[in-house]
Amino acid sequence: MIMKFLDETPRFMFFTGKGGVGKTSLACATAVTLAEQGARVLLVSTDPASNVGQVFNTEIGNRVTAIEAVRNLSALEIDPQGAAQQYRNRIVDPVRGVLPDDVVRGIEESLSGACTTEIAAFDEFTSLLTDANLTLDFDHVIFDTAPTGHTIRLLQLPGAWSNFLEAGQGDASCLGPLAGLEKQRTQYREAVAALADSRRTRLVLVARAQRATLDEAARTSQELADIGLSQQHLVINGVLPAAAVEHDALAAAVYEREQAAIAAIPPRLAALPQDQVTLKAFNIVGLDSLRMLLSDKTVVAPDAGNGVSPAIEAPDLASIVEDIAADGHGLVMVMGKGGVGKTTLAAAVAVELAERGFPVHLTTSDPAAHLARTLEGTLPHLTVSRIDPHTETERYRQHVLATKGAKLDAEGRALLEEDLRSPCTEEIAVFGAFSRIIREANTKFVIMDTAPTGHTLLLLDATGAYHREIARQMSGSNVHYTTPMMQLQDPAQTKVLLVTLAETTPVLEAANLQEDLRRAGIEPWAWLINNSIAAAGPSSPLLRQRARNELSEIKTVAQRHARRYAVVPLLKSEPVGIQRLRELTGYHAEAAADLRSS
Repeated sequence: MIMKFLDETPRFMFFTGKGGVGKTSLACATAVTLAEQGARVLLVSTDPASNVGQVFNTEIGNRVTAIEAVRNLSALEIDPQGAAQQYRNRIVDPVRGVLPDDVVRGIEESLSGACTTEIAAFDEFTSLLTDANLTLDFDHVIFDTAPTGHTIRLLQLPGAWSNFLEAGQGDASCLGPLAGLEKQRTQYREAVAALADSRRTRLVLVARAQRATLDEAARTSQELADIGLSQQHLVINGVLPAAAVEHDALAAAVYEREQAAIAAIPPRLAALPQDQVTLKAFNIVGLDSLRMLLSDKTVVAPDAGNGVSPAIEAPDLASIVEDIAADGHGLVMVMGKGGVGKTTLAAAVAVELAERGFPVHLTTSDPAAHLARTLEGTLPHLTVSRIDPHTETERYRQHVLATKGAKLDAEGRALLEEDLRSPCTEEIAVFGAFSRIIREANTKFVIMDTAPTGHTLLLLDATGAYHREIARQMSGSNVHYTTPMMQLQDPAQTKVLLVTLAETTPVLEAANLQEDLRRAGIEPWAWLINNSIAAAGPSSPLLRQRARNELSEIKTVAQRHARRYAVVPLLKSEPVGIQRLRELTGYHAEAAADLRSS
């Protein structure tokens, strides 16, 4: 089977998509395929969770390294965190000892987020796009992880941000990292032009056969097209093959769900060239697995049907809810990266607490139809609200433009407007709306879905927003006060649940989020490992082998990351409706016991 995205492969190819969809595996498999066809290939990874070296069993690092097992193939791993630190030092070191310490700390915090990491990584590999001498020995350069449309749009801005930032006219968002880019301005223009040149560059959007993931891929596709990156291909990765469903009700249900999602693919994606890569039973490590990834063959180990022996006992979601209920009220924040099931688990926790007779307010910034579709009904004691991110963000933008932007010239106002289009702006605006609801947690349970990241919370605190202003006003008085930030930092009032999947990249992303929260003084209370095949008791040999692969990630969460955790099984039916949400909290590990005894 020949994949469409490999047809007439251009010089540069970028793989992009959410964490855990298989970008690295597909990039590595593509590089091997092209190299074994005789092309000279350089594989470049900017993924913070890069395991390219592990895939090839070769230590790579930040240097071009020949992959001895594959003729014509070399690889390079750019360390985005290291690049970001060097980038921060380049901006901050000249002002240390010159500006007050609290100002320097504020600058450092403004450069601590994902935008800085991404721009710094782009700073590292942009020369590969523009300096022909660096890639003269290669026919193709394959990039694992592409810059987002937001980063590229920032790089297209006029080069006038330095004075703008120095004058304090920016807001707490993603514009700050641009302060170090001035000297490379021409090189960035050339890099963006190379990305937009369809004769030289192809973008491969990687997704899973899930409605939420495909919707996100459609948004990414449109965002990239809007800035001129139109040469796109779609790869739906990890599609369960029909042959795997025989005599397994779980596999059959998953197959039907995936096929329904593919049939209802967003029009934006339906117009793109599309490939499907079938789910493999094995981990994508080593040349043999890479060579088989892009084939439609399904190979299962001979002993895959002999059962799974979990190395740890796995608590269920019911035990987590039991501990939450013991407090009688409080704020529960359900956090995690996109596509891990935050809304579903937030709804499940809310339903269980409401059915125990507690007053519960479930609030979300997800689209209304998503939450309404998840619940499909009403319950006594349960109140549901939705915060419209677009409305709140527009209200916040207008406020900033009317205050900070009132005295700016046209160029400064244009930069401020771009600043306010950052992802951080939406998080800050939505958090402002959430803050109005938080105080209800003194008398009831408030379950908050789609919470702000730790970086955004730090920005709110570091810029002296609400928390510091109140603290200043109340200093020296005997008046008791509590700000939203203080409430989030108090474990007696707030419980943060981190949601992840039992896969390498989602676990690493959740661990990074946990570190961000800790820097903001917020300690996650529990981890929820969602959609676990191992906890669902599959009989299909393919799924049983996939279940076995999950065990190391579950063990990593249990032993390295989480103070407490729960494993939530993959259900045969999509957890939509109150009855099926009950199944998520009513699970008592019968399936896991069956796995251990088989």
